[in-house]
Amino acid sequence: MTPLLSVQGITKRYGAHIGCADVSFDLYPGEVMGIVGESGSGKSTLLNCMAGHLTPDAGHVVFDTRTDGPRDTITMSEPERRMLGRTDWAFVHQHARDGLRMGVSAGGNVGERLMAVGDRHYGDIRDKAMDWLGRVEIDASRVDDRPRTFSGGMQQRLQIARNLVTGPRLVFMDEPTGGLDVSVQARLLDLLRGLVRDMGLSAIIVTHDLAVVRLLADRLMVMKSGRVVESGLTDQVLDDPQHAYSQLLVSSVLQV
Repeated sequence: MTPLLSVQGITKRYGAHIGCADVSFDLYPGEVMGIVGESGSGKSTLLNCMAGHLTPDAGHVVFDTRTDGPRDTITMSEPERRMLGRTDWAFVHQHARDGLRMGVSAGGNVGERLMAVGDRHYGDIRDKAMDWLGRVEIDASRVDDRPRTFSGGMQQRLQIARNLVTGPRLVFMDEPTGGLDVSVQARLLDLLRGLVRDMGLSAIIVTHDLAVVRLLADRLMVMKSGRVVESGLTDQVLDDPQHAYSQLLVSSVLQV
């Protein structure tokens, strides 16, 4: 089977500081990869290199496109990469405000992504937007309300609707439950798990929360100082960590 995404030797430096170093892995259709590590471990740098938000110093990010097969997204033209980001890729930010237009209605936020891929019929766009608000547990009566009137959890669910409405095949998630209350986190995780399963999504999730990857990820990579120190099946890594740093991460959670 051809990988949906093949990450090959991604390296990013900031002067003398290593953001991430020689990271490689394959992600297959329908698979969810979790990336964990403490702050400064390089996981967000890696995610942003993969998603095209940062240009790595070395390496390749090869995506199996619908029309042309495997393409290195780093060497794509900017318009090609932008279109990929509107169609087959999605990016869920930790802070929903970074992924939403706060001055545009909830329905408009979802509709904008549809218009970006060519939808023009107002009625169809509004119907799809309302359907997606329902799918992320936002009452359809809020379709014309601005995101700033929503709670943090609702803003995050709206960001997810905006991202998934075009049926992407790969979703990048940067601390998707960060900064939310525990009860709100649990509801959001249940929602994400259902959407990933129902849509057959592939996803890469960066988080410091091992409970998030336990629930969502099939495989797990542990990063420290910009390097992958351990990888494997999620339950295997969390239940029987081999690297001393992984053991420290897991034990720190158990002691809380």
